[in-house]
Amino acid sequence: MLLPQNLPERSWEQIGTNLRELVNSSAWWLADWLIYGEAAYGWRRYKEAIERTGLDYQTLRNYAWVARRFEHHRRRDSLSFAHHAEVTRLSPPEQDYWLRKAEQQKWSRNELRRAVRASLAAQSSTAEVPAGSDAEQQGVPRLAKSAAAERRQQKVTRLTIELSAGRLEYYAKAAAAHGLPVDKWVAQMLEAADQRTPDQRTA
Repeated sequence: MLLPQNLPERSWEQIGTNLRELVNSSAWWLADWLIYGEAAYGWRRYKEAIERTGLDYQTLRNYAWVARRFEHHRRRDSLSFAHHAEVTRLSPPEQDYWLRKAEQQKWSRNELRRAVRASLAAQSSTAEVPAGSDAEQQGVPRLAKSAAAERRQQKVTRLTIELSAGRLEYYAKAAAAHGLPVDKWVAQMLEAADQRTPDQRTA
């Protein structure tokens, strides 16, 4: 890029903003282009895409994976493609919660990453060390299993709960406030209810 020597500072700043938006948009464009190719032309898509773009297979696959998790109406123009990529592994309500928070707080991608990781880390305050692991051999004691962990190892029954979109978002916010995914938060609430005495349950 060749810029004139007398370029006003405001113009230079605007060019930077435009370039940022172009880079962010191009990731979504590439992803949508690749998804279309997959639907229309099948297995040849990645070979052709690698040749056409010069990008490697894993990069293209990551682009498409993120785009599939975010329909067009859920993509936030004020946040980068990388912001969206940070929350792809979460459920849709949790994705929306964290992206909305990043938008409001004007977080960078790294700030969003730290916030999400801190929230997820809060879920597992008692990590167990596998038997025979390096940590155990170096004298790190194994933590005793909690009663809740013991119960989780017992026979599991799948429970399906139907919720409206509004209620799901409400529960997702409550779960995120406790640093938990929705399913684990609900399980925690059920465990807490189970631990109450019979008198408390009927109260």
